[in-house]
Amino acid sequence: MAPSKVLAGARVVLPTGTVTDGRVIVDGPRIVGSAPDDADVLDLSGHWLVPGFVDIHNHGGGGASFTSGSVEDVLRGIHTHRLHGTTTLVASTVTGDMDGLAQRAGMLSELAEQGDLAGIHFEGPFISPCRKGAHSEALLRDPDPADVRKLVDAARGHAAMVTLATELPGGLDSVRLLAEHGVIAAIGHTDATYEQTQQAIDAGATVATHLFNAMPPLGHRAPGPIAALLEDERVTVELINDGTHLHPASLELAFHHAGAGRVALITDAMDAAGFGDGRYMLGPLEVEVADGVARLVEGGSIAGSTLTLDRAFRRAVTVDRLPVGDVVEAISAVPARLLGLDDRKGSLETGKDADLVVLDADFALKGVMRGGAWVVDPQLG
Repeated sequence: MAPSKVLAGARVVLPTGTVTDGRVIVDGPRIVGSAPDDADVLDLSGHWLVPGFVDIHNHGGGGASFTSGSVEDVLRGIHTHRLHGTTTLVASTVTGDMDGLAQRAGMLSELAEQGDLAGIHFEGPFISPCRKGAHSEALLRDPDPADVRKLVDAARGHAAMVTLATELPGGLDSVRLLAEHGVIAAIGHTDATYEQTQQAIDAGATVATHLFNAMPPLGHRAPGPIAALLEDERVTVELINDGTHLHPASLELAFHHAGAGRVALITDAMDAAGFGDGRYMLGPLEVEVADGVARLVEGGSIAGSTLTLDRAFRRAVTVDRLPVGDVVEAISAVPARLLGLDDRKGSLETGKDADLVVLDADFALKGVMRGGAWVVDPQLG
């Protein structure tokens, strides 16, 4: 067995605050409370040590799609995001035909059973044609509970979340069904009113899929879903902090009203994340990625992002000037809690999985550990 590791000298971000000149002890795949005399000691002075990132909304990366790629493709995409600090990842699909989505769920569930994925997120086809974004309108359908149940069953216990336009026929009943099965009902790609959104939350919806994007804007007479989602303490709001999807003032508004304890920073990444510009497919739709921004070839709608969570973290601290502890909560603790994994993930505490990220003084990623093993070894540069 590999010797225990002592990661010493860093500023360690804990749920209780930041410890200067702190240390984290790793034995096997876990964080432990003490180290033997023969433990390996790594001096991380001048660095930050934070929990591994948890991404609950991600369509791919490294040139690979979680929606259409092979098992090897999906694993390549997962590894790409691990290289950028995401140690726990939910694979998101996009709108497709029901049989194809069910088949895809079966394949992704096998990877979840192996521990490569933390679950499956179905984004579409139960969304509004008025707010479809980068989804094929021809394949959209109302959220009939029987269809929703078909996808949940196909995921074999690994359905983590379903995004719904809850104002559509069957929407509220589908929310109730998901809640009964322990699956997150997320409100997104929606044209709902303020009052309809409140009804969906009361029915059991607990997440806002990429708040602000693919929903009516905040209005002073018709506040729409944004106000309802921000004001309700039962709801966690996803935010894509890539500088394209959100103006910094919108990000600040969300953090101010919801607080870090109700924000989940996500990537909404597609194949080009960690890979580069070019032409890609997102489901059945062609996407052009230029200067790191993904847009549909036909129509020009933003088509996911090329974001990785290390960039989202760094931007949140250096551009948006958010406290480091708040960013750690939103990028690790909150999504881990949503997934029901907070007994093992999301914070640097004794007994939890040794999933962690090393950042330098400027918040650039220098190391990634998952389950006690280095994915990116800070000693190797």
